Amino acid sequence: MIEIRPFRPDDRQTWELFWQGYLAFYKSSLAAEVTEETWRRLNDPAEPMHGLAAVLDGRIVGIVHYLYHRSTWTMGNYCYLQDLFTAEEARGQGAGRALIEAVYERAGADGASRVYWLTHETNTAAQALYDKVASRSGFIQYRHMLG
Repeated sequence: MIEIRPFRPDDRQTWELFWQGYLAFYKSSLAAEVTEETWRRLNDPAEPMHGLAAVLDGRIVGIVHYLYHRSTWTMGNYCYLQDLFTAEEARGQGAGRALIEAVYERAGADGASRVYWLTHETNTAAQALYDKVASRSGFIQYRHMLG
C-alpha cells in the first residue's frame, strides 16, 4: 500500500535525490541556492508551494510539488502540479497516480477549481498515465526566458 504524506524535515536528503533525478530526466540543473530555497518553500506553511512523498514499505518512492495561484477565470485559485517524479523501480505500481490523486484531494479541499500540469511531448511513459487521470487541454506553451 502506497502512503502519501507531506514532506518532513528528515526527508531532505532523499527528496534531493529525487529532485536531482527529476532535473536530470529533463536534462536540467540548478544552482544549489535554488534547490535550497525550493526545499525551504516546500516546508514553509506560509508559502503557496507544497510537496508530498509517496512511501512504500517505509521508503520514499516518489515526490510531487504543487502550488496555488490566482486566475482571471475563476474566483478561486488554480493548482499547478509542477514536478512529479517516481523511482524507476516503482513506476507502474501506482505511486504516480496516488501522488496526482492526493494533489486533486488537497486542491479540492483548499478551494482550487483546477489542477493542471505540463509534460514534455517526448515523455510518452508519463502521458500514458496522464491520459487516464486528466484530459489534455490542447494548449501549447510558449516561453521567453528573462535573465
